Amino acid sequence: MSEGKLRILVAKPGLDGHDRGAKVVARGLRDAGFEVIYTGLHQTPEMIARAALDEDVDAVGMSIMSGAHMTLMPRVVELLCAQGQNDVTVFGGGIIPDEDLAPLAAAGIKKIFTPGSPISEIVTWVRENIRPRV
Repeated sequence: MSEGKLRILVAKPGLDGHDRGAKVVARGLRDAGFEVIYTGLHQTPEMIARAALDEDVDAVGMSIMSGAHMTLMPRVVELLCAQGQNDVTVFGGGIIPDEDLAPLAAAGIKKIFTPGSPISEIVTWVRENIRPRV
């Protein structure tokens, strides 16, 4: 299956109202040939997990600027696993301190992109690390 068949959900969990970065990433992924679903602002982990199931995505990318990443990101992973989607790759970005990277990785977040990460770096990582779910 070609990489263009990859379906990626881009989500903004929590009360964070800053979505410019998420939209830039969503557009960059789309322009690179991926199918992208953007959920919009103020999504709960439950809403994100449900959208991932409904849209049958291969990956979920979350953008968090509010500081709630240690709660929201792991909760999305938990919910994905609970609904049988433990093979969905979860990655994220935003304002995330270096000391939180290892705990997030342990919680199942495969990659964190910090502010200033070029879209080309995100696209390359997606191409190299995400495969279509079977």
